[in-house]
Amino acid sequence: MLKIHFSGEDILRTRVAPAADPVWELVLSLHALRGRNRDPLTAGWRRTVSRGLRQDAASEQLRLLFALNPPRGYFPDFLTPYASVDGFEAGLDALRSTPTGMLHRDLNVLATENHLPSSAAALARGDVAVLHHLTDSMEQYRSLAISPYWSQIQSAVAADRARRARALLDGGVEGLLTSLRPALRWEGGVLEVRHYPHSRELHLDGRGLLLVPSFFCADTPVALLDPALPPVLVYPVDRLGGLASVDDTGAPSGAARDSLAALLGRTRAAVLQASDDGCTTGEVARQLNISPAAASQHATVLRNAGLLVSHRDRNSVLHTLTPLGRAMLDA
Repeated sequence: MLKIHFSGEDILRTRVAPAADPVWELVLSLHALRGRNRDPLTAGWRRTVSRGLRQDAASEQLRLLFALNPPRGYFPDFLTPYASVDGFEAGLDALRSTPTGMLHRDLNVLATENHLPSSAAALARGDVAVLHHLTDSMEQYRSLAISPYWSQIQSAVAADRARRARALLDGGVEGLLTSLRPALRWEGGVLEVRHYPHSRELHLDGRGLLLVPSFFCADTPVALLDPALPPVLVYPVDRLGGLASVDDTGAPSGAARDSLAALLGRTRAAVLQASDDGCTTGEVARQLNISPAAASQHATVLRNAGLLVSHRDRNSVLHTLTPLGRAMLDA
């Protein structure tokens, strides 16, 4: 079990990442690709990416990247720098600037349970060429495994952020932390990750906590090993149908395109507008002066067309826009 201890100052400084973190998603997707947990919601993605890796001549160039991310257990802290909260390029820039001492320490920990290629030894010595090769490999892998699906990943994370925003408005930061059940439990100033693989105590010491909602995070939330690094906790989001419904370009499936024909009419446009900042079925009904049943029906059509995502929270269903829905609304 992981126990994260909060002071009053830590509660004030706790926040949720502003969007899906591209570096964390990339790293965790490597674990999902080869791990034992064969989630059916990512089965199509795994087949497509695995096929692309077999056909891609660059797959050999990804050897070090895969070695640093075993399917289970520890992976280096330096792979997911805090700066990635500002985007993929910011994350890679920070990775290229990793201090040699941190590279050496993290790779020594990894080598205790994993066989590493010879290039890892050069990386541990701070070899700049190998470090740049690693970030180049991350860019190559991203183009195959992440970029075609980025809008779906963003949608799932945006839907989760809308839920956390509601919890924060209704109950403050304690309400936000309580809303993370069942993956985490908040009680008495301590946030517990019950099924964490190792027993650990993390004291935030006034630094607060960055909560990172993640599509590719498995059932158990992830924290960095080094307690001196800025505290981060990555937790899983509802995958909202997964990635099986997109093609290799990330476009909506044929079924979703066919559903767009059902979108004509002012009422559904108004439902789309009402969902811009997240809205429950009951709130849609009250805003538009329609019955809850009608609001639910319109939301279902919009969801089937890929314009909304919906998530049940207790006795209500919260609707938020997908990137496609937002683009249509903006247009």
